[in-house]
Amino acid sequence: MAAGEAVAQVRAGRSLADALPGPGADASIGAAVRDLAYGTLRNLGLLDALLAELLHKPVKPALHALLLCALYQLRARPRAAHTTVDQAVRAVSRLEPAAKGLCNAVLRNYLREADALLARCSADSALYSYPQWWIDRVRDAWPQQWESVLNAGNLHPPMTLRVNRRRLTPDQYLAKLGAAGIAGERIGAQAILLERALPIESLPGFAAGEVSVQDAGAQLAAPLLDVQPGMRVLDACAAPGGKSGHILELADCALTALDNDPARVLRIGDNLARLGYCARIVCADCASPSAWSDGAPFERILLDAPCTASGVVKRHPDVKWLRRESDLARLAATQGRMLDALWQQLAPDGKLLYATCSVFPQENAEAIASFLARNRTARRLPLAGLDEGQLLPDAQHDGFFYALLEKH
Repeated sequence: MAAGEAVAQVRAGRSLADALPGPGADASIGAAVRDLAYGTLRNLGLLDALLAELLHKPVKPALHALLLCALYQLRARPRAAHTTVDQAVRAVSRLEPAAKGLCNAVLRNYLREADALLARCSADSALYSYPQWWIDRVRDAWPQQWESVLNAGNLHPPMTLRVNRRRLTPDQYLAKLGAAGIAGERIGAQAILLERALPIESLPGFAAGEVSVQDAGAQLAAPLLDVQPGMRVLDACAAPGGKSGHILELADCALTALDNDPARVLRIGDNLARLGYCARIVCADCASPSAWSDGAPFERILLDAPCTASGVVKRHPDVKWLRRESDLARLAATQGRMLDALWQQLAPDGKLLYATCSVFPQENAEAIASFLARNRTARRLPLAGLDEGQLLPDAQHDGFFYALLEKH
């Protein structure tokens, strides 16, 4: 019931994080609801197509969402089909008693005709479970990799750790994990990929700041910024503080962490305190320096710009259904304003790292090309191992874009 409510709220425009039950919910029930809602949204295109085949007329949004969740459950756990149908019918009896028979018929018809129904769901939006405009954009941008990019976004996200190198080495932390019976493998300079996701309370040394949870692709940002000890550094869209913490793990610098979301700004301080670091934390819009700048330039700036989040949909499957194609132009304009404003805060010979968690060129390569065309003091530096700065998502990491700009 709660998962169906969450899916219905996402269809109405609310984020999944806001739609799911809050921290006060029973932990076991909360985990089950979360799993069901996430799975339904990952597969929403196919589930929508199946339900369209099974329904002869529209139903209310809440009932529609509940049926979607039940279909997902039937596909994900076919051996528990009888239990799923029974639970769904009981949930519908509380939601809309007159629709009990409809629910029972829809789900049992699916079980009887699944193969034939699936064969009729041949549209791209059903095959890949993305809006058609999204599929078209990815196909145009990545003609060789478009299917792998879309499929990667429908995987369960991996849980990756970043080892605090000031406390211990990745190999030392792997030994700690092994002693605790936790399996993992090293996949980067400081990154450890866990065999399965765990509550952070189960991680040795987490509370003591020995390790943080951060995607392997996101862990590229701080090293690419090339911060040296003593530098003035700005993390311009810093919340919740993961990249700020990584910067401070790599170099003893004077860091300003900036974000315009008051609630998320609080998390920056909490995350840095757990790691044992401090920074100047400011709640302000990075595109309006007059509200926060003291006039002294920064030698390094990280702009982790707001974007469609198209590279991290395995973690945020609601994004696929909340975004609109028109958002690309709106976000690109915001990214351009931020770049222009922050460039004025960068010292001569300083470096600015532009980052997004997007796979759409309009927010990435095209945004940087536009910026370089209007800023003759900027030049783009090569990044080893990144094809034109783009890291496409796969089973081990999310999708990111990076561009390192130097002021001359």
